[in-house]
Amino acid sequence: MAGQQKRWLIGVAGLLVLAVLGGVGWRMFAGTGREKGIVSGNGRIEAVEIDIAAKTPGRVKAILVNEGDFVTAGQIVARMDIGVLEAQQREAEAYLRKAESGVATVQNQVAQRQSEKAAALALLAQRQAERDVSQKRLLRSEPLAGTGAVSIQEVDDDRAHLLSAEAAIRAAKAQIAAAEAAIATAKSQEVEALSVVEATRATIERLQADIDDSALKATRDGRVQYRIAQPGEVVAAGGKVLNLLDLGDVYMTFFLPTAAAGRVAIGSEVRLVLDAAPEYVIPATVSFVADVAQFTPKTVETASERQKLMFRVKAQIAPELLKKHIHKVKTGLPGMAYVRLDPGSAWPKALQVKLPQ
Repeated sequence: MAGQQKRWLIGVAGLLVLAVLGGVGWRMFAGTGREKGIVSGNGRIEAVEIDIAAKTPGRVKAILVNEGDFVTAGQIVARMDIGVLEAQQREAEAYLRKAESGVATVQNQVAQRQSEKAAALALLAQRQAERDVSQKRLLRSEPLAGTGAVSIQEVDDDRAHLLSAEAAIRAAKAQIAAAEAAIATAKSQEVEALSVVEATRATIERLQADIDDSALKATRDGRVQYRIAQPGEVVAAGGKVLNLLDLGDVYMTFFLPTAAAGRVAIGSEVRLVLDAAPEYVIPATVSFVADVAQFTPKTVETASERQKLMFRVKAQIAPELLKKHIHKVKTGLPGMAYVRLDPGSAWPKALQVKLPQ
């Protein structure tokens, strides 16, 4: 019995020693981290999400990728049914041919009205010449009538011819005015017909753009995260079909207390250590520090309470590094982020960059 008690006391003493050594070690490590100007916070690897959506309402014809597949920018990942769009385009093309024919008809009318104006101008010149002749004849016959060389009837005839010529001139001028009005009307119709042609062409271009957009493309390199819709389903305008992760824009979001966040500068070096692969140390840089606390205690009245304010920090992984290890990048993995506050201090050996081959 005494032996068992003795062994129990020895075991308790051993645990106390280990606890003390662990506490001392923790204090030494923590002190070293502070001396080297390193703070840490836990977070998860995240990436920018991109939704591939239909521009116009319609039925999903085919989805060409599966969840987990890697895609490249510009790659067609899904297709929408374009039967209705193609029918509308054929209708618009037929209307365009009709509108172009209308333009040709109106242009012929403009040419005809211009010819009529030219004929009216020629007629006016003829009537003016006839008036000049009648006027000269009257000027000669009037003096001769006083001497009896010509009869009064002849003078009256000359005067009537002059009046008739002047009336013909007025009629010719009226024809010219009518021709000009007809030309203006025809040209207005020509402008309207051309506008219809342009509008119809724009409609065809819009429909073609909708047809082109019905081939849904990846906007960036990335990995398919979710298939939101399935072939045969009908989606509204803007309806999501696929969700992609942009593996060129990967970061870890973590939180730091007020004292540490206040010393973190944009561009500060960061080392990321993931729980799933603690043997690797991934370099990153601070790309964002929140200007307001993300969560706080219920009341903030004392200095000690203010120290509990936590600020969101984002550590961005370099795109070049991500591209090199693109097939090994995974999101959602938890880990630790270590931030070096003092650029002049060296990273400890445990946080030297170490990447998979």
